[in-house]
Amino acid sequence: ENTPFLQLKPRFRALFEVQVRFSIDRQNQNRKRPDRRAGVAAVELAVCLPILLLLFVGMIESCTMFFLKQSLAIAAYEGMHTALETEADAADVEATCNTILTQRRVTGSNVVCDPGNFETLAPGSFFTVRVSAPTAGNSLLPLHFFGNVDLTSEVTMLKEL
Repeated sequence: ENTPFLQLKPRFRALFEVQVRFSIDRQNQNRKRPDRRAGVAAVELAVCLPILLLLFVGMIESCTMFFLKQSLAIAAYEGMHTALETEADAADVEATCNTILTQRRVTGSNVVCDPGNFETLAPGSFFTVRVSAPTAGNSLLPLHFFGNVDLTSEVTMLKEL
């Protein structure tokens, strides 16, 4: 009986016993908590995961539509650039636009030159190249957040020569 615990005075011994019991009880409570926290974490995951997945899929779909819109704008600009060349006709403009859209994997596109016979326009007249494509056929995912909408891009220039 040479332990320091037994050498304490009775009132300090009682205080020490209470503190030891309190710390043992806390250790037991800490052992029980991870089971309860695991249940709470599972519920939080069940609530938050669908929301996070929906946000992630929405971001992918939005980026795809931005890419589609930019592809249409580039095709319309390059089509107009082709139209400005001498002896170019509407078939050349459509071929240029369709080549660019095929390279960018855009499907279901439609190219319109307004007016169709721009090579006979008088100088000072405006002409337009309009390129459109459906969002439904150009989506990466089977979910169609944007519905079946046609995105359109057009370029209008003044004929100088």
